Amino acid sequence: MSIRTQRVAKLIKEELSRIFMLKVEDSVGDLITITSVKVTPDLKIARVYFSVFDKERREESLKWINDNKKKIRYELAQSIRNLRFIPELEFFIDDTLDYVDKMEKLFSQIHKDDNKENE
Repeated sequence: MSIRTQRVAKLIKEELSRIFMLKVEDSVGDLITITSVKVTPDLKIARVYFSVFDKERREESLKWINDNKKKIRYELAQSIRNLRFIPELEFFIDDTLDYVDKMEKLFSQIHKDDNKENE
């Protein structure tokens, strides 16, 4: 990833985080965190990964965000004036924390099993 795409991704992440905090969370009704943004080398597409505090509302949140993608992109364009072109936004649920949680449970289970064998 070039320095330019990294800077654009960071800028988009910061602005989307602000937009989500101020405008989207009230509509969705849950805490949403933008975890990462990856921009294609041609800067035409930004893949936005987010997490939702309430795991049971993830799909509902993703649907609402996708239904309002144009409004979110418009808000982003209003806050980022120094880019010639605002990338198309693609939203994805970030399940990294679920993976970490699953791995921690597996490790703790292995550790418990090892302690039982050593007794």
